Amino acid sequence: MGILGWTYFWVGITFGVYIFIAWRSRVSDTKGFYVAGMGVPPVANGMATGADWMSAASFISMAGLISFLGYPGTYYLLGWTGGYVLLALLLAPYLRKFGKYTVPDFVGDRYYSQSARMVAAACTVFISFTYVCGQMRGVGIVFSRFLEVDINTGVIIGMCIVFIYAGLGGMKGITWTQVAQYCTLIMAYLIPAIAISTKITGVPIPQIGFGATIASGPDAGKYLLDTLNVIARDLGFIEYTKAFASTNVNMLNVFCIMFALMVGTAGLPHVIIRFFTVPKVRDARISAGWALFFIALLYTTAPAVAAFARYNMINTLNEKPYAEAPAWFKNWQRPGLAAWIDKNGDGKIQYRPGAPFEGRPSWKMENGQHVLGQYQQPLLSNKPTDNQNELYIDQDIMVLASPEIGGLPAWVVGLVAAGGLAAALSTAAGLLLAVGSAVSHDLYYRVINKTATEKQRLLVARIMIGVAIACAGWFGIYPPAFVAQVVAFAFGLAAASLFPIILLGIFSTRVTREAAICGMLAGIIFTAVYIIQTKFLGVSNWFLGITPEGIGTVGMVFNFIVTFIVTSFTKAPPKEIQELVEDVRIPKGAGAAVDH
Repeated sequence: MGILGWTYFWVGITFGVYIFIAWRSRVSDTKGFYVAGMGVPPVANGMATGADWMSAASFISMAGLISFLGYPGTYYLLGWTGGYVLLALLLAPYLRKFGKYTVPDFVGDRYYSQSARMVAAACTVFISFTYVCGQMRGVGIVFSRFLEVDINTGVIIGMCIVFIYAGLGGMKGITWTQVAQYCTLIMAYLIPAIAISTKITGVPIPQIGFGATIASGPDAGKYLLDTLNVIARDLGFIEYTKAFASTNVNMLNVFCIMFALMVGTAGLPHVIIRFFTVPKVRDARISAGWALFFIALLYTTAPAVAAFARYNMINTLNEKPYAEAPAWFKNWQRPGLAAWIDKNGDGKIQYRPGAPFEGRPSWKMENGQHVLGQYQQPLLSNKPTDNQNELYIDQDIMVLASPEIGGLPAWVVGLVAAGGLAAALSTAAGLLLAVGSAVSHDLYYRVINKTATEKQRLLVARIMIGVAIACAGWFGIYPPAFVAQVVAFAFGLAAASLFPIILLGIFSTRVTREAAICGMLAGIIFTAVYIIQTKFLGVSNWFLGITPEGIGTVGMVFNFIVTFIVTSFTKAPPKEIQELVEDVRIPKGAGAAVDH
């Protein structure tokens, strides 16, 4: 059975399991829909949290970034990992003790304001929507290659699947589906990593293998990372392991990117809500520990996968005649995610620094096939650049293509496809639930119609999930950037808007409702405007040269400053609110959560 057959096999089995779980876990009450009835065991919640948090950016795009950027790509890995530690230790237990359903619910009650609730709900929807766009793009990439459909069709298929199990089972269905999805994605990530590590270095543990010596071939006996540095220098690239290699990655920008990713993780609504699903505060802490373990299995493997993929890619492509190009490269050319432009007419593939042409390739179909090979004006909408690079590889495909590049069996390639879909769909479901909950519970029920029945609230939630999926699908078809970059924007928005207000809401009795509202608005407006200006309107990085991926740190600082200033000029919160904050913060124990 070939790659296509194995892909249908793995995807069919896993999708069938997801839908079966959603059907068995379907709910008819809001507590089950929003927080799974607060009855999820800690280990299962830790596994579901890992799947919820490890999105298409983690599974598909992160190793691709590291593979192409080298050392600078690890900033994403370190920022996301550090952020989860911050969330697990600093926020999750206290939010669980508060006993509410959503982040806007916490903000509205803590800051004794419907306006604060509405602003928090709007931020939640904006952040979650930005994040889910990247997931839909990841789904489209997997389907386009492995099921041999175009990216648009792949996005639409993913939209339908997510809507079925997110809308049907709510948080209860999503939780147990994410447990199955975690098992799928971690096997799909580790099995090829172990096989390729063994093949290249003879070491079956990828975390050790990518720092070991190459076992065979012309580079035998040389350390893999040293070899990548030599190859990079020879081809004109900056060394693979060199820090601050990019002109955009100075020390300040590195700090801002990593900090925005870290505090953004701690402010993500769909991750925070996972800690509302366990029975007790103690369980929230235990599930956080399990989640860190499950996340570490993938995150410590990603740098190894990146190094192996880059080494194999260069060895199988560079200076090879196009007529002898490996099958994996031509397979990825079909959906337009790899391309070659023969600029010097020698018929060989030259890989050098710089983009081969402006923007991404736009292929033309002739007789049902993508036209490949030498650049001709009618075939590509993008113009070639003046540098000598002839090779285009979409960095989002490196993990998905790695088994093919490494010559692994077809069943492994199909399993990786199922794993990529599991990663994208698990996070998409959590994000969509966050959107549906924010609108149905925090806006519709708590503000617009306080007498709404559970049936009405569930209907509104499911309608909003459908609307959010449709909008996210549109941006999945017309992506603004690579998957990891789109996700980084969402983290920046979360860092600038929700994180400061949640942190101060737990650890300060003095912050007022007016301050919370002004702080959230200042942070998210500044960050969103900066990202739009610099990423999509051609404006330079005007604030100290900080890139859009790191501007959330500055937005967070603005949020804190505005919040403290407004607090100093406004009346202190009511006594009962101050007592509530004290009660939530003091760790009275690990016993049952106190509902207020």
